[in-house]
Amino acid sequence: MLTLLKGKTKQIAALTASLVLLLPAISQASGYIGGSVGQAGVEVQDPTFPTSFDEDDFAWKAFAGFDWDLTVLSLGIEGGYVDLGAPSGDLGGTTVEVDPNGWSGFGKLGFNLGPLGVFAKYGVIAWDADITVDGIQQPSDDGTDPAYGIGADIGLGPVEIRAEYEIFDLEDAEDVEMISVGIVFSF
Repeated sequence: MLTLLKGKTKQIAALTASLVLLLPAISQASGYIGGSVGQAGVEVQDPTFPTSFDEDDFAWKAFAGFDWDLTVLSLGIEGGYVDLGAPSGDLGGTTVEVDPNGWSGFGKLGFNLGPLGVFAKYGVIAWDADITVDGIQQPSDDGTDPAYGIGADIGLGPVEIRAEYEIFDLEDAEDVEMISVGIVFSF
């Protein structure tokens, strides 16, 4: 039995040393909550109409996440709710309104350069879109599709100002995007 343990001593020591070295990185973990406002654009190309639907509207989102700061590099996860407004417009003589919203989840990769940080994120959005044509509610559409974005933030103690550009690759839409500015509170 002692011979078996003696052979494992180096592995146990290496595992312990790895955990000790990772401890400062784990202790640099922080949570956050925040919200942003901005503008969302929705573009839908329907072959049955001679023109495309390409409209913008006020949008907002609320989010929370967790970041692990590894010196200059940071890794994180983020989830939230996004309301992409209710853009409406004329589509071939017909008034159309699209009201998309959804729940999102992202993995984040960031670089911290002092109080300034930049990040990229990739994930999914579980979305739902209500559609109204000439004031008549149509069957809603929904799905789960990829989402991704880039952003920058500037830290002011436990508060950050964040600017982002996100793309939601929704099924049946040419382009759904959001540009926003918000505030983040770290804890």
